Amino acid sequence: MKKLLLAIISLTATTAIAQKQLDELSFEDSQNASVFQQIKNNTKILKYTAADGSVLAVGDTLVIGYPSGSTTSTTAVGGGYRVGAAKARSKTKSSFQTIIMGKPAGFGNVMAAMGGEEPNTAGAEMQGEIVVISEMSVFHKGSRKKPLKLTVLLGDPNGRAFGINKYMSVTDYEKSVLSGEIKSINAPMTREEAIAKLKESKDLLDLGIMAEDEYQALKEELTPIIKSE
Repeated sequence: MKKLLLAIISLTATTAIAQKQLDELSFEDSQNASVFQQIKNNTKILKYTAADGSVLAVGDTLVIGYPSGSTTSTTAVGGGYRVGAAKARSKTKSSFQTIIMGKPAGFGNVMAAMGGEEPNTAGAEMQGEIVVISEMSVFHKGSRKKPLKLTVLLGDPNGRAFGINKYMSVTDYEKSVLSGEIKSINAPMTREEAIAKLKESKDLLDLGIMAEDEYQALKEELTPIIKSE
């Protein structure tokens, strides 16, 4: 904590630096008024410790989870030469709520905002994609007196584009994790995951695919996680 405050003071004093940057930040500090009020919007973060204990760094790998929302598009069909005969047809498809295509301040999203439209969210086809952290930044959830949220710029591990977009962006990492839309590979196992893993192992044991000693070792490893809540 003291180390972080010293880093922030040093950063504030160095006005010649063109790009604001912190070596590390934790979710706890991003919610601590004595810390977040000293941090400006769009401050770059090199290392971030999330609420679930996972540690993120630029260059790390993440996995796109499941879309938690949906979008509906409406088109007019039919009509021909008869005025007023056209009918509206709506189509609903799954989409991500916390992951958008491109950069938050990218040309497409800026133009959408100017037109009163929401950013172009990622579609269900992105589920399961392996992505790499290209950049992390923090923004206040409103005024500077509000806590910070982490925005993560995602790139393709092989340097390719996601369709017409070079990047995708997670607009609020913690919210994205809670909704199951993004997951860190090094995130600690949850209680639910530990129970599912142990049940799967018991089935393998009963089928004779897993040895008794292997099962007992795994059970011993998973039991503290299951009993943690």
